[in-house]
Amino acid sequence: MTPARTDERGQALLLVIVIALVIAVAGAFLFAYGQALGSRGRHQRVADLAAISAARVMRTSYPRLFEPPVLPDGLPNPMYMSKLQYLALARAAAGSAAVRNGIRLRIGDVTFPDILSFAPTRIRVRLRRSTQLRLPSFARRRSASIRVAATATAAITPLVGAGALVSALGGGGGYSGPLALRQGKPMRPETATAFDRLAAAARNAGILLSITSAFRSDAEQAKLFAAHPDPKWVARPGQSLHRNGTELDLGPPSAYGWLANNASRFGFVKRYSWEPWHFGLRLPHINDDDGGDGRRAAASGGEAGPPPPAFVPARWRDDLIRASAKWNVPMELLAAQLDVESGFNPFAVSPAGAQGLAQFTPGTARAYGLPDPFDGAASIAAQAHLMHDLLAKYKTAALALAAYNAGSGAVDRAGGIPALAETEGYVARVLGLMGGVGAITDLTFGIRLVE
Repeated sequence: MTPARTDERGQALLLVIVIALVIAVAGAFLFAYGQALGSRGRHQRVADLAAISAARVMRTSYPRLFEPPVLPDGLPNPMYMSKLQYLALARAAAGSAAVRNGIRLRIGDVTFPDILSFAPTRIRVRLRRSTQLRLPSFARRRSASIRVAATATAAITPLVGAGALVSALGGGGGYSGPLALRQGKPMRPETATAFDRLAAAARNAGILLSITSAFRSDAEQAKLFAAHPDPKWVARPGQSLHRNGTELDLGPPSAYGWLANNASRFGFVKRYSWEPWHFGLRLPHINDDDGGDGRRAAASGGEAGPPPPAFVPARWRDDLIRASAKWNVPMELLAAQLDVESGFNPFAVSPAGAQGLAQFTPGTARAYGLPDPFDGAASIAAQAHLMHDLLAKYKTAALALAAYNAGSGAVDRAGGIPALAETEGYVARVLGLMGGVGAITDLTFGIRLVE
């Protein structure tokens, strides 16, 4: 019996040794796997931080891409930033964030998914690294190497802010186009732009201008007239120039003398000798008796407001002037949109089948009475008509542009600008171009990781 028991004990001992060895090897590989997971998590955090840091720099620098390179006096514009400088700053920010977290970026780790656009809004950080796993000597005599991959894409995304180009639409008689707010008072976008310049000059002279009244509908005018029925001081409903969106009642009284001497330099006219506070913006397409909607000038072929931005080709300038006046859509908005849509190429065709200057799809073209999307003049008129309708629905330029690009359904479902790379970039670039020519825009950005 002794030899048999000895054999059983030997076999049991051998089994225990084998089980222990298996457990040790499994533990070693589990430890290595844990190392790999930890390394991947660390690399992902670094990629995320690098992408977000770069996007913050892009958000700050983005408006400078649209500044003119040269000032009117011929000197270089210190606010202008080229696309190459913009991308270099973003790369530097990503590299600095990665180094602070223990990883040095290599050439090719940072890319821009929309680099072909003139104003990229996305940055991607992709890490591909080998990391060493130190296994116990019984599992492997030397360290093993595994590949670790991490990718992060950050985007600056346009937001609909308080400083919107279009806060509402005029209505109730008189001007019926988009309105901008200054000091809480509504007015035409052109009036707001001119007031900004006037107010800046006044501040330089030590005067802080205030706005008492601006655009008023006929219904609002009726209430005022009922309370003060004196035509010398309060115009009858339908006769007030305030219905045009060009008129401002300004203060304080201490500014009246300065305004009388300087307002004309900024396009404002003192309307009545007995009202030192009332100044109106003189626009070429607005007559004091035309109801203020600009349609008479548009119908007669007269110039509608200020000329289009300099980047608009000469062949399309008159069409833009007429469309802007007819549909009460800011000139800068239509011009920037066409530049982003097609680069003013009347024969442009997108991969999705959109056609012409304004990139109408066949269905939208039919809905807006556009039989030939390659007819540039007709496309501009249809574009202005569509943007008028979208501005009426969404009230802000940002949402109207998003609906033009992605469709109203996408905007309604998202409750804002849809989280689509194409749409976000489109809205940002159009508003950026508008800001670059001095238009009032709602170009504010958020930052988010999209991958």
